[in-house]
Amino acid sequence: MLRIAVQSKGRLFDDTMNLLAEADIKINANKRTLLAQSPNFPLEVLYLRDDDIPQTVASGVADIGVVGENEYLERNDSAEIVKRLGFSKCRLSIAVPQGAGYTGLDWLEGKKIATSYPVILRRFLNSKGIKSDIHVITGSVEISPGIGLADAIFDIVSSGSTLISNNLLEAEVVMQSEAVMIACRNIDEAKRETLKEMLFRIDAVRNAEDKKYIRMNIPRARLGDIIDVLPGLKSPTVIPLADSEWCCVHTVLDQKCFWEILGKLKSLGAQGILVTPIEKMIM
Repeated sequence: MLRIAVQSKGRLFDDTMNLLAEADIKINANKRTLLAQSPNFPLEVLYLRDDDIPQTVASGVADIGVVGENEYLERNDSAEIVKRLGFSKCRLSIAVPQGAGYTGLDWLEGKKIATSYPVILRRFLNSKGIKSDIHVITGSVEISPGIGLADAIFDIVSSGSTLISNNLLEAEVVMQSEAVMIACRNIDEAKRETLKEMLFRIDAVRNAEDKKYIRMNIPRARLGDIIDVLPGLKSPTVIPLADSEWCCVHTVLDQKCFWEILGKLKSLGAQGILVTPIEKMIM
């Protein structure tokens, strides 16, 4: 049975459990459970702190894990990334007090920077030839400049509202991060087959994200014009109708261009346009 390490609470927990549910992998668990088993898939879930997940997977206590890329890189363990999951996105940035007169990376020379991610920060500063004093703390990093503990901070940024509320200015984006699935490098073949099936399901879920299935009736004389404006997966499906002058076209559209394409279809004579959300899509 495959064992996956998952963050025990927070946004990453919610996003991971939602993904498993969409992949039809059921987990019976409650808040006090540390280890839960799926009743319909050979998987058990181990709930941990996010910073414990990389080492737990690298050591083989768990076969795979879902963790923020920032935590994976910070722990520098030997697990391998097998899938980027596209959710729980954030960035790691250097922030300075507003009005500090930040003029560029040289400003950081000799300054004290508070962070919970000293490995990533040191690697970045070394690559830029900057020598700074890194002060490692856990939690409430953003208050460090305000209480005189540091000149700047290096921390996770999502919306930036926490920085603003602490009178900080985002000065340098060091890296972008998202949830990743990591795996122990020496899991056995049977577990790799289970992982392969799990990734297949996850791909089917992610391929369907922000996609719409479109069906419409169109004048056959405008079929070529309509096909030209459809950025579908391949060639759209064309079905003849009882009226030989009309046909039905089925295709898939991306949400980001949906309304623009829909307007063009209507102007070309498309009628009876039916839009359906897609749960799974196998490429």
